[in-house]
Amino acid sequence: MIGRLNGTLLEASGGIAVINVGGVGYEVFVPDPVYLQLPLPGESVELYVRMMVREDSITLCGFWTAYQRRLFDLLLGVSGCGVKSALSLLGLGEDTVATAIAGSDGRMLARATGVGAKLAEKIIIDLKGKVSEEQLIHRATSTRAAVKFDDELVDALLALGYRRNEAETAADKARGQADTVEEQIRLALRELRN
Repeated sequence: MIGRLNGTLLEASGGIAVINVGGVGYEVFVPDPVYLQLPLPGESVELYVRMMVREDSITLCGFWTAYQRRLFDLLLGVSGCGVKSALSLLGLGEDTVATAIAGSDGRMLARATGVGAKLAEKIIIDLKGKVSEEQLIHRATSTRAAVKFDDELVDALLALGYRRNEAETAADKARGQADTVEEQIRLALRELRN
């Protein structure tokens, strides 16, 4: 599976970027915010990629951040939300989509091409809790990246508003169950919610 592409942008049009990696031109579907920020042809570009293999095709979709890709994956998990609808939703902006889902704003989601009121409601029902958790993790990891912490996991939990003793207890439990800080945050948040 392809997780990232790093190469030279050959061309971009109609929501598709063609990226030359080692002499092979990969067609990558991208949401509008990514498309609008692509460099000029001939310049280097690096994208997080989701590769989808179907019976009759292989499709690559590209994103600037792992957070965008995770939201895309969540959207694809909703019955009736395909690649085009998920990319269209991310065209509204990942923060806009996540906030609309978490806040049950179906009207905002329905602004995306190919997303009607019925699908918007289904997305909210299926993803509200999952997207809220992703937002917390995204905020925590963004805060962690912006400031150097002595204890990244505890400080990320403190940044989310938890008390130090709660954060340290949850962090100790999470460290024994996962290797990456992102997964440790996810486990610690579950522990703190119980």
